[in-house]
Amino acid sequence: MEMTIGLTFDLRSEYLAMGYSEEETAEFDRDDTVAAIEDALRSLGHRSERIGHARQLAAALLAGKRWDLVFNIAEGMHGIGREAQVPALLDMYQIPYTFSDPLVMSLTLHKGMCKRVIRDAGVATSDFRVVEDISDAEDLPFAPPYFIKPLAEGTGKGITPDSIIRERSALKPACGRMLESFRQPVLLEPYLSGREFTTAIIGSGKKAEILGSMEVHLKESAEQGVYSYVNKEKCEELVIYKLLRPEDDPVVAEAEAVALDAWRVLGCRDAGRIDLRCDGAGRPLFMEVNPLAGIHPEHSDLPIICNHLGIPYRELIRRIVDSAAERIGN
Repeated sequence: MEMTIGLTFDLRSEYLAMGYSEEETAEFDRDDTVAAIEDALRSLGHRSERIGHARQLAAALLAGKRWDLVFNIAEGMHGIGREAQVPALLDMYQIPYTFSDPLVMSLTLHKGMCKRVIRDAGVATSDFRVVEDISDAEDLPFAPPYFIKPLAEGTGKGITPDSIIRERSALKPACGRMLESFRQPVLLEPYLSGREFTTAIIGSGKKAEILGSMEVHLKESAEQGVYSYVNKEKCEELVIYKLLRPEDDPVVAEAEAVALDAWRVLGCRDAGRIDLRCDGAGRPLFMEVNPLAGIHPEHSDLPIICNHLGIPYRELIRRIVDSAAERIGN
C-alpha cells in the first residue's frame, strides 16, 4: 500500500546551532539518518514529507496537514514525557505512527518506574533505589559495589567509570554530584560485573520476535567496566560488537527470553532494543529498554545487528512500517 509518510525528528545540528551542548544533544539524530529513512521509504514506494520536531508538528497539524502514517524518531528536549510529545499530538489527531505510544514512551524513560513494572511482572531485573535526595542512598538492601546513572537519560549520558561506586562512604557524595549536574533523580543499582548484551526486537505484542543480540566488548583503550557516554560516542574506535546466536550460547538464549518478556510486558511496538547485563553468577538481567532506538544505518545498534544478520536497511524500515501500518484504521 502506497502511503504519504511524514517524518518527525530532532536534528542534532539544529540544537547545536541553538547553543545546546554535545552531551545535551547526544540522543538527537544526524542529518544523514533522516535522509537514509527518506531514501528507504521512497524505495518502498511511499511518498515522504519532512515535518521536524514536536513544535513543528503542532504547527503543521494546526495548519491542516495530515499524513497516512508518521515515521517518528523525535526524542524531545524537555520533561519526563519528552519522548511522548509527538505520539500524544498524533493520537489527538488520530494519525497513526511508528513505535510506541505516549504511555510506553513516558514509562520507559523513567527508569525507576519502568523497573517497578518489570519487577512486578516477574521479569528478571536487579534491585534498585530511586534517589531523589541524598538521604535516599541510606539503608540500602544491597551491598557495594554500586552503579549510578541519571534516571531519565539515554545514549550513556552521565555514565562514566565514576558511576561505579566501590565504597559505601563514597555513595552519597557521588549521588549528590549527579543530582546537581543533571537536575533529576538518580537510579542506584548493584553494579553488575558480567557480560553485557543488547537485543533487537521487531514487531508488537504476540507478533514481536527477536531479531538478534550483540555482546558489547570494550577495547583496552575504552573506559573500562561501563558502556559509558564516551564509549558510545566513539564506539567505532572503542567498542567491538559481537553477534551472538542463542543456539550456541545458553546465556544468550536466556537473555533473549528476558528481553522478549520485557518488551511484551511494557507494550512496546514495532522495533527497538532491550539492554541486559549479567550479574556475578552469570544470570542476565533487564537493565533498560529503548522503544525509540537509534536508527542510523551504520552507527546505531539496531541497524548494526541487522547488518550482522544480512538484513538490509531498507528491509528493516519496511518491517517497521508494516508493523505500524496494521494500526491504520483501528
